[in-house]
This record gives sequence, C-alpha cells and structure tokens, in this order.
Amino acid sequence: MARTYTETQVIVVGAGPVGLLLAGELRLAGADVVVIERLTEPTTESRASTLHARTMEILDSRGLLDGLGAVPQETRGHFGGLPLDLTLPTPYPGQWKVPQIRTEELLAEWATGLGAVILRGHELRGLTVTGDHAEAEVAAGGEVVHLRAKCVVGCDGENSTVRRLGGFAFPGAAAGRELLRADVDGIDIPGRRFERLPGGLAIAARRPDGVTRVMVCDFGSTAEPRSENVEFHEIADAWKRVTGEDISGGTPLWVNAFTDASRQAEQYRDYRLFLAGDAAHQQMPIGGQALNLGLQDAFNLGWKLAAQVQGRGPEGLLDSYHSERHAVGQRTLSNIRAQALLLLGGSEVDAAREVMGELIDEHDEVRSHLAGMISGLDVRYDVGAGDHPLLGLRLPHWPVRTGDPQHPGEDSGEDTTTAALLRPGGGLLLDLTGDAGHGDLLRSAAAPWSRLVRTVTARPTGGTPAGATTVLVRPDGHVVWAAPAGGAPTEGLTRALTRWFGEPATHQTTAPATNGRTDMGSLSGKTALVTGSSRGMGRATAIRLAKEGALVAVHYTSNEDAANEVVATIEKDGGRAFAVRAELGVPGDVHELFLGLEQGLKERTGTTTLDILVNNAGVMGGVAAEDTTPEQFDRLFAVNAKAPFFLIQRALKNLPDGGRIVNISSGLTRVANPEEIAYAMTKGAVEQLARHFAKLLGPRNITINSVAPGITRNGNPAFDIPEVVDQMAALSAFNRVGEPQDVADVVAFLASADARWVTGAFIDATGGTLLG
Repeated sequence: MARTYTETQVIVVGAGPVGLLLAGELRLAGADVVVIERLTEPTTESRASTLHARTMEILDSRGLLDGLGAVPQETRGHFGGLPLDLTLPTPYPGQWKVPQIRTEELLAEWATGLGAVILRGHELRGLTVTGDHAEAEVAAGGEVVHLRAKCVVGCDGENSTVRRLGGFAFPGAAAGRELLRADVDGIDIPGRRFERLPGGLAIAARRPDGVTRVMVCDFGSTAEPRSENVEFHEIADAWKRVTGEDISGGTPLWVNAFTDASRQAEQYRDYRLFLAGDAAHQQMPIGGQALNLGLQDAFNLGWKLAAQVQGRGPEGLLDSYHSERHAVGQRTLSNIRAQALLLLGGSEVDAAREVMGELIDEHDEVRSHLAGMISGLDVRYDVGAGDHPLLGLRLPHWPVRTGDPQHPGEDSGEDTTTAALLRPGGGLLLDLTGDAGHGDLLRSAAAPWSRLVRTVTARPTGGTPAGATTVLVRPDGHVVWAAPAGGAPTEGLTRALTRWFGEPATHQTTAPATNGRTDMGSLSGKTALVTGSSRGMGRATAIRLAKEGALVAVHYTSNEDAANEVVATIEKDGGRAFAVRAELGVPGDVHELFLGLEQGLKERTGTTTLDILVNNAGVMGGVAAEDTTPEQFDRLFAVNAKAPFFLIQRALKNLPDGGRIVNISSGLTRVANPEEIAYAMTKGAVEQLARHFAKLLGPRNITINSVAPGITRNGNPAFDIPEVVDQMAALSAFNRVGEPQDVADVVAFLASADARWVTGAFIDATGGTLLG
C-alpha cells in the first residue's frame, strides 16, 4: 500500500527561537514551511534572556522590534567576567534583556502570520533522504504521520535528532566544568556580578518581579559536569559552600545547569539536511552568545534555502551557508572557550585575568574588537573580489530619506532607515548618490533581477561611513557589492547579482522605479482569492499575484482541468496556489466557495486569513435589450453584482485590517453599447459597491477599488481575425488591443501596499479607449 505524505517545501524541526525565525524567513521569501515541535505547548522556562546588537538589528530589519515593547538595555557586558563596554556604532549597542519565552512568542506570531505551519506534539522519529525529497517519520498523539519536503533543517538543540539521524559528525571537547543556575522566588540576597570568591564563582541578579537568578560554580566540585537532571537542593548547597548564604527556603521557578563542553558539526549541510543553532554547535552560553549565534544562523540560511527550493537559487548558494556560518561558529566557540577559562578557572587564571583587564580598560581597539566579536557586528563574509570597506559586512543602519530619482533636489519621499528598507526580505540595490542619471543606470543594469532585488534611491540624513555611494545588499543585510571608487558606476554589479540572485530573467525588460518601496515580492506572505481565474484576465491576475509571493486560490465554476493548469503554471514558476470550485449566482454559492477556500488556506497556512479578494468572475450578456428575458437579466445580476456583494460580506470575516478588495468592472459603464445594457448595469452596480464599501471599510485600512478593462483579448474567436483586431485596436490610444496581463498588473498594484492611499476609485484600464 502506497504511503501517504503531507507535502511541503521545507520541514523545520524545533519551534524554539532559531526554528521560528527560520520559518518566518522562509515564508517571507515565499517558501512553504512546516515546523514540527515535540512539546505540545511553548516552554515557560526563562532560559536565554540576552539579545545582542546584531540580533536587535535583524529584528529591526523585519519590523519586529515594536512587538517587544520597552526592553531593558545594558551597555555594559563582560568578557569572561571582566567588565566590557559594548558600545559600538549601531542603534542598539549593548545587551537587551528579553526573556526567551517572549522572543519565541514574538517570532511564532510573525512566522504564522506569514503562513508558516507549526505542528506541536510532533516528534521526529525517522529521516529518509532520496534524490528528490527528504522524508520525515513523525510521532503525533500516538499515531505516525509522514511528511515530505525538499529539505529538512534541524533547529532542535544540542541533542538534535536531525543531527543524530542524519549522521552528522559532532567533534569537540567534552565538559570539564559546570555552572549551576536557578530562578528563585522568595529570597533576599546581595546582587553579585561575577564575584570570584575563594570557593568559586557567584552571580545573583534580582529581576523587577522580585525573582532572583542565581548562578554558581563550585571550584572544588568533583561531580561530573551535566546540563540536565539538576535538583534545586544541589544548587542551594553549592551556593552556601561558595557564599555562605542559605537560599534553600526560596521557591525555585526553574533550575538548570550548563557546562563548558564545546562541539561543532563538521558540516552544517549534508545534501537535503541542514543544521542551525545549537544543533550545529554546542557551547557554554556565556553572555548570551549561544542564542544570538543561532538566530544569526537562521537569518543567513532562510533566504538561501527559500531560493533553492523554489528553483531559483544560483549554483553554490546553499554551500555558502556552511562556509559562512561554520567559520563564524568556529570563531565564536573559540572566544567562548577563552571566556570559560577566565570565568570558571581557579587561582591559576588570576594573572591572565589581570592582564586581560588592563588591555580592555586601556586600549579601546581591544575593547572594540571584543565588543564586535560578542555582539556579532564584526561578522564579515567572503563575498567576492573588491576592496571596499563594507564588502561582506552587514549594512549599517543609517537614517535616509527616500525620494524620486527624477527630482533629487526636491523634499520628496519619506524619512526612514536602511533597516526599514530591508523589511520586504528581498535584495536591495541602494543608490545614495541622489543623481537621477546614476539611478537610471542602476535600474537598467538590475532590471533582469527586479523581481528579486529592489533599486532604491535615498539621500543620507546622518552621514554614510566608508564612502558608500551604491551598495548591493543580500536579504540578510550583508553587502555583496559596492560601487568602485573612480570606476564605472556598475562595474562588477552584474557578476554580483548573478552570484547571489541567479541568472538574469530574460523576459524582464524594464525595472520599476521605487521610492523606498517595491513591487518585488510585494505580496510575500499574503493570501488571495481570484474568482473566475481559470482563464482570461482572472488567470493572468492569479499568476501575477502568485509571482508577487501570494498564495492564490484559483476559483473556477466547471472547468477543473483549466483551473489545475493555472495552479500548475504558478507552481512551475515557484509560486503557490490551489484550486477551489463553486458556481456563483446560485443559492449557497458563497458558502460553498468559502468552505473550499478556508480548507485550502488552513492546510497551507494554518489559518483562514484572506488578505486579497479579487471579484473577477462575470458573465456577458450579448443580447439586445428587446430580447433580454427576465431569467437572463436575473442571471446577469446574480453573478455580476449579487455574488460580489455577498463575497465581500463573507470575506470581511477573513480579511485582516489592511486587506485589499478589487472588483473588475468594465469600460462599458462609460461607453454606450445597446447590445450590453443589462451587463453594463451590473458593472455599474459593482462600481457603486466599491464606492460605498470604501467609506465603510476605511477605518480598518481595507481598500476597495474598481478596475475597468476595455477591449481585452479573451479567447473570443473574433481575436483570431486580423481585420477585426485592427478595428478594435484603433479604439485604443496605443493602437492595440489589451492583453490579460495589462489588467493583471493594475490589479497587482491595487493589491499591494503601494496602493494604500487609493480606495473607492474607478481605475480606467482600457488603454485609453475611453478618451474618445
């Protein structure tokens, strides 16, 4: 009997912060992802609570910082227990105290909002890798389910099942010392910051809620170091031996231990299997580096893996995940081992601590070097030839003002930051010259990659270090090309674009100008329903929205083969779609449609959220007024006017604030045609629908607009007769008939964030036919 699989593009094992950030990055780039987690509920343990500057920049570049609210900040950190000022050129210097449970909550909300599916209570039991897929056997609620994907990523911690089942080598040093820790309520002891006492190391910090975190290392302990199965009484006994204080009467909320074990997977990638976070490296979590290192692994991997599973990743892109992050991990583990020696060593390390303290206090270049290493701000990747000081580094978070490149002297655009420009998740070609000709040159050079890379012109408002004029930035924020000083403005740009974003798209001839916003992937993470999308303008619209990253429900009435062909076309191009059937204009039509729609959305996104509704389905009249029967009249209104009204009414339960509704009207509401009086009446009703709903939905920032096509190629035999086509083309200002894609592009604009200020509008998409 054939085995049944649940299909997706990527399986992420582990719903901790690393797995959740990776899931969000995958969805942001348009890849399907399922996260499996053995725990049935999120952990309530506090665990890691420190976010460093680079991680804060990452969260900012995805628009997530506001969700954290006010976060306590400390500019002072430490290196092996020695005080260290972490101030560096960044908006987020120092350490930011965020409980891991809050980080997980934030990332889970973000990832699922983009369409990631999280399956809790699912434990990985087996892995099989074939030439085409990676197959996961998963235990869930006493049953065994099977998932199949193009790739599997282990984000499941230092005891990673993916690492074990995948046979990854994990060499390194075993534990020699342990540090016990607990969150304890109901105790009152002095605060201690890395206090070295004759018997050991003691740390105590009282939180605002009255709970005290204690950490203790007993220098004289002969117990075998361990990272689990620790009892509170053991921590209390060690605390008393080292400090002389009795905390045994407190209430332990969480107990834990960690060791100085240091291991790293030899490879972060083995064909279809990947490791990230603690699954790839085990280290002592000194100063919060472990969590931050893992989050930065995920940020590096997400966009690359999404490109690969969607069939657009250039050769060697996924190999760069291992080469880049393994080197960073190796360097981080080295600095952590050095810190562990200084922190947990006995009197034998006192001399080294004294010398190290003098270097930090008296030599700012030493302090800056250590601060950059701990914060992650100094990470530089090998991105190819060039000597620009920014190459390979992350793009600094500069304040800029975007503007129209044709009018660089005007006070146009908006004040923003380079971090905000990275939020759509694609590549960024950032022109900081303010020169219109230069911007045009860049857009022309980057045009074949315009769906993957935005070209943005912006003027610095706070100065730009390193003499930057134009830079190409990967989705993870690292600079991979910079305009050479004194050379041609685009020298080496094509090579860099090809290396990181693949071969140029030969069909692309022009690139849209942008003012800090983009059409590339503008609908990533969105969901859309296009009615009547098995053919014609609806088909073109479904394909266009999918190219922008939306998951599209392709609605059809009876031609299932045609709808499936549209879905196949979308999926072939790396998009996501599914077909849903319902006959409109009959009793129960909306109910039937939304049953299929919500089931399809739930299966693919885990929610029934619908971001975009396009009311395209309609029927033509083609009957003279004197020959129109009441039945024909009622049918026209039922499909063309009644159905859109009640589809909107029903969709409002699924549409979030900021949603989009687009109704397809007709140029016949402005041009008389006696053969289509009843039809034109229905389309006039649709336009009124948009006008009045716009007022109702404005407070929710939901826009609703009408698009009026003119003479558009639709499969009618008349379009096969050249003389007839010439006659129809003569009615357009462009002397041609419309193509379905012409209308689809207008709909895609209205569905995007760029159309946020357009609602209740009649959009003439007739190619100038209405000009007279």
